[in-house]
Amino acid sequence: FMTPCISQLVEKFNGSKSLAKTKLMFLDSMSVQEYELLNVKEDESCLQQYRKRCMKNMHERLSFAPRHGYVSELQDGKEFLEAVEKEHKATTVIVHIYEDDIKECEALNSSLTNLAAEYSIVKFCKIKATNTGAGDRFSSDVLPTLLVYKGGQLVSNFISVTDQLNGEFSATDVETFLNEYGLLPQKGIPELDNGDMNEQEIEQ
Repeated sequence: FMTPCISQLVEKFNGSKSLAKTKLMFLDSMSVQEYELLNVKEDESCLQQYRKRCMKNMHERLSFAPRHGYVSELQDGKEFLEAVEKEHKATTVIVHIYEDDIKECEALNSSLTNLAAEYSIVKFCKIKATNTGAGDRFSSDVLPTLLVYKGGQLVSNFISVTDQLNGEFSATDVETFLNEYGLLPQKGIPELDNGDMNEQEIEQ
């Protein structure tokens, strides 16, 4: 006579042996094509889970970065340094050095305003050359200039940047130019919600 617990364990063990035997019989009866198709489906499932994990990790990293969405006007060299050095280390800071009454600077300011709305995790700033404290280094001949920082370090420096944009340009042209140097984050990352992914689904 077995206790209920032992009886359940025996039934579970016998059931698992029966299930394993059924699986072996099923595999024996499969054709090569069917077996390969099964492996492909399993590979696709693994790839899907891997993508979900990568996307979750990306969102977790980006969730710590502050949001901006506009071009910030810096008033002097002190604000310039603070904007660069005190920003989150994961945030890209793009600074436009400009002067009024320069057509190319005005066009670039307009383009950056549009891009700032699209790339809210990027910090876009602008400052007049005369307000930088180093105005002698930024004459009208080298304007507009773009300086790009990350983690407080200068990563790119574009003098007379509009010369590389071939005359008249749009926000899309500036976006393409910055993307060529890998200075903008990837667009089109879908939002995550419980319907798209949850912890139980990831662990499967």
